[in-house]
Amino acid sequence: MSDFKYWAFLSYSHRDKPWGDWLHKALETYRVPKALVGKTVEVHTEAGVVRILHLGAVMATHRLVAPGETSILDEHYGGPRPRPRRAVRPRTPAEIAVVGLGEVGEAFIKGAAGAGVTKLPSELAEIVGLELAWGREALVAALERAVAFGRWRATDVASILAAGAGTPRRVRPGEALIVDLPIVPVRALAHYAPEELG
Repeated sequence: MSDFKYWAFLSYSHRDKPWGDWLHKALETYRVPKALVGKTVEVHTEAGVVRILHLGAVMATHRLVAPGETSILDEHYGGPRPRPRRAVRPRTPAEIAVVGLGEVGEAFIKGAAGAGVTKLPSELAEIVGLELAWGREALVAALERAVAFGRWRATDVASILAAGAGTPRRVRPGEALIVDLPIVPVRALAHYAPEELG
C-alpha cells in the first residue's frame, strides 16, 4: 500500500468498501494522547511511520502496523494500564469466613484456586476449624506464611501452626533474619577448659 494523505475518503461504490473499511480501522487503531481526544488531528504516513499532528505540531508518532493490530503508547495515558483485579466472591460459609480474615484470606483463596487445588471448599472448611484451636492471630500469620511459600492445603497451614513462632520468615537479601531462639542456661567459658593433667 502506498502512502496517501487524506482529508476525507468518499466513495459511493461498493467496490471501495473493503478499502474504506481498512482505512477506517487503520485510523482508529492509532491512539492519540488523552488531551487530544475529540479534537481535530491530521494523520500522515511516511516510511512505515504514522504521525499524528494537531495545529501543525507532531503530537504522536507510531510505527505502521498491519490491519487489525493496535499501536498504543503508554505515555499517552499516564503510564501502563493497571492489571484488572477481580475480587473474590465468597459463596459458601467457609469462603466467607476465610475472606473475613482479611487480605491474606483473599490471597489464599486466589492462590489455591490458581494452583488448581482440588476440593478447595473442604480445605477451607478445615482452615476455618483451625481458628477455633489456634486463634485468629496465629491463623492469619500461618496463612501469610502459606501464601508466601505457595502452600495451599489445610494440612500445610496446620503444619505451619504446629511449627510455632520458631520458624524463620522469608526476608529479602540484606534484611535481618529474626528468629525466636530457645533460652538455654549460660555457663562460663572456664567450664569448657581442659583439665590439667597432674
